[in-house]
Amino acid sequence: MKGAFHGEDPLRPLRRSGRRLSDQLSTRRFTQDRALPRRPDPAHAESDRLPPGELLGSVSGELGLRKFLEAGGHDYVVTSDKDGPDSKFERELVDADVVISQPFWPAYMTAERFAKAKNLKMVVTAGIGSDHTDLQAAIERGITVAEVTYCNSISVAEHVVMMILSLVRNYLPSWEVVKAGGWDIAECAARSYDVEGMHVGTVAAGRIGSAVLRRLKPFDMHLHYTDRHRLPPEVERELGVTFHESAADMVPHCDVVTINAPLHPETENLFDAAMIARMKRGAYLVNTARGKIANRDAVAAALRSGQLAGYAGDVWFPQPAPRDHPWRTMPHHGMTPHISGTSLSAQARYAAGTREILECFFEGRPIRDEYLIVQGGHLAGVGAHSYSEGDATGGSEEAARYKAS
Repeated sequence: MKGAFHGEDPLRPLRRSGRRLSDQLSTRRFTQDRALPRRPDPAHAESDRLPPGELLGSVSGELGLRKFLEAGGHDYVVTSDKDGPDSKFERELVDADVVISQPFWPAYMTAERFAKAKNLKMVVTAGIGSDHTDLQAAIERGITVAEVTYCNSISVAEHVVMMILSLVRNYLPSWEVVKAGGWDIAECAARSYDVEGMHVGTVAAGRIGSAVLRRLKPFDMHLHYTDRHRLPPEVERELGVTFHESAADMVPHCDVVTINAPLHPETENLFDAAMIARMKRGAYLVNTARGKIANRDAVAAALRSGQLAGYAGDVWFPQPAPRDHPWRTMPHHGMTPHISGTSLSAQARYAAGTREILECFFEGRPIRDEYLIVQGGHLAGVGAHSYSEGDATGGSEEAARYKAS
């Protein structure tokens, strides 16, 4: 089989007979040292083969899959050249059986790319969030889409809490004062507040959103959430959280809003100018979900006008963001590259989960429901719970501008 994996380091190609796989392309060619141990919750049990500390989620790390895939006679193509019609990924895609992509620097699987991939049977997200894949095209073509659910939920939740504190306490501007050799206490403190007593709301209270709520509860904040699936009453009582029917209903009550929902047609552009106008003036918005959930220009305008006091997160659209993306230079932001879910700890988990998905695929065993997004021509498993049919990859061709610049 042939497969591909897309990472972030210089290209390290491999060719072999048999099926082929790659880091933005995968069919049946993968690598690792020993069989993946079976465990009920791969998110919190460390693999004895993939200890945290190894940079696995890159071209050089190859998700630790090369030996495993080569031993099975599969071709494994690993590349970071993924954008544009002349990219390595585009050339390899035509005969790939499996594509593996990471959400941090994704290979966008558009309908046009699905049409070119005549042998494609499965698309795997080495991480969480499969919105860079046109789910509607996968449904119509009967191609399986899977991701490593749970692998980095806590990693992202920790990042959310860090971003909230850094915004509210005015950490980044104060750090810049020190770097510049200054000691202006008034300048640093003028935009700094305590989070205690503030109202914070999460858009979605699934694996990440609920973990954020649990981590904020000890700060004595007032907790709010909205979700298409309401939490059980005992969980609401335990957290002391208030439920709202919609984001529009929730945001007027909140000093801080954190977005923890998957991107699909129902959430795309959810935080547009109208939604941001419903927020308290001077509120903070944190987005570690997907960049396309928040309107790029509306966020920048709200920061300039003071409607938002700060915006932080690590997700952009497209990724990588072009160098002239307005979020790079807008005021009062705390943006980073897409790193919240790819700590070294998380990399060990999503590498192990990716291998488990491949083992199931090669051996004809069922992929666990927690990992399934699309199967058999419809949303399946966690995908049926969290996503809606349709496509959210429109405009992803702009990612090629980062390479060009």
